[in-house]
Amino acid sequence: MFRRTVAVALTAVAALAVAACGSNEVPASSTAGPAGTVTVFAAASLTGAFTQLGKDFEAAHPGVKVVFNFAGSSALAQQINSGAPADVFASAAPKNMDQVTGKGTATTFVKNKLEIAVPKGNPGKVTGLKDFADKDKKIAVCAVQVPCGAAAKKVFDATGIVAQPDSLEQDVKAALTKVSLGEVDAALVYKTDVLAAKSKVEGIEFPEADKAINDYPIATLTKAKNPDGAKAFVDYVLSAQGKAVLTAAGFDAP
Repeated sequence: MFRRTVAVALTAVAALAVAACGSNEVPASSTAGPAGTVTVFAAASLTGAFTQLGKDFEAAHPGVKVVFNFAGSSALAQQINSGAPADVFASAAPKNMDQVTGKGTATTFVKNKLEIAVPKGNPGKVTGLKDFADKDKKIAVCAVQVPCGAAAKKVFDATGIVAQPDSLEQDVKAALTKVSLGEVDAALVYKTDVLAAKSKVEGIEFPEADKAINDYPIATLTKAKNPDGAKAFVDYVLSAQGKAVLTAAGFDAP
């Protein structure tokens, strides 16, 4: 009786072992998702869309925290090169991405183009790009060092318009703020910024904008403190869910 009991027990153990070997289950350690804090440096024009993407990403990965630093792409590139801790960089132009040392492979994830923003009611009676050469109008554009400023210069050069700006802003959000406060008659910003501002400003499309369409690249950084989280966030931005948020914000597909 004792021998029979031992034999049955050994047979059961062997069966369990075989079942385990044939199982398709992946060890828990290899299925673990991102964790900790993911620090993302992103162009100011991505503020609205990336804030939403951050919330969605956190909801999809409980316990993960996404921290953003939004500013002009040129300023962000300088901060990264000076040692500022960042896991991901999303730039409003390839030029600023190229300036960053220690970046992974960059992927263009959206495109954007300029639009004229005017205060509600358009008190300055702005009708198009030619008004940016009118010295009697108060005008704001981005500094040429930042992508929105470089795009504006490209449009002005292509059309022969000599702009007469009253202020040069360090990022597109600053230019848009001047419009929403009524401090200027018009500013050149991105169409996504006009859309995000909703009832605060009005937008005027102009055909010359097609002469300066910006590509937006995104990349993980080789010195990222959270490389797994960085990769997961970039993958999320490039996913169908991420594209849906970016399209709703007014960005065009690359």
